[in-house]
Amino acid sequence: MVKAVIYLEGGGESKELHSRCREGFHKLLEQNGFKGKMPRLKACGSRNAAFNDFRIAHQSRTHPFVALWIDSEDPVADIEKTWAHLKKRDGWEQPEKSSDEQVFFMTTCMETLIATDRNALKECFKNNLQESALPPPNNLESKNRKELFDILKHATRNCPSQYEKGQKSFELLGLLDAKTLRGSPPNIVGIV
Repeated sequence: MVKAVIYLEGGGESKELHSRCREGFHKLLEQNGFKGKMPRLKACGSRNAAFNDFRIAHQSRTHPFVALWIDSEDPVADIEKTWAHLKKRDGWEQPEKSSDEQVFFMTTCMETLIATDRNALKECFKNNLQESALPPPNNLESKNRKELFDILKHATRNCPSQYEKGQKSFELLGLLDAKTLRGSPPNIVGIV
């Protein structure tokens, strides 16, 4: 029996993208020591859908542990007070009897993680990646989601397949090196 279920932001509206989202997160978790004790991952699509699915699962108590894994969207003032961040940013009320430990913030956005791991980008985009178009890996958290998306799109413009949300972003998520991410500035790695 699965003891833990994590509700993920991501995967859009299609079953194929939900599957790719779960696969990318699965590979990332395996690299971080979860092999053999993997939680069930549920791609929910939008941020609000992930919160709603988490809230329903938390209230139903179907599983011993449920968690929400989403982008922080903005820098987090206190990583120990996840619900305070979500209340301020999204207006979400903390579900009764839930704890801050049930919220995992990946980063400001997935692109922050992806831009951090240059080796994964090179593996995915090969010699066509314009690495000089990428920002220095320090202080990536200060860049907003659109800026990072545009930077990745620009750095891959000469590649046979450019950076895109969806299939390409989830492929990259599965290539990310946990040690590289752990060596990054605080608040970039979330659960990693």
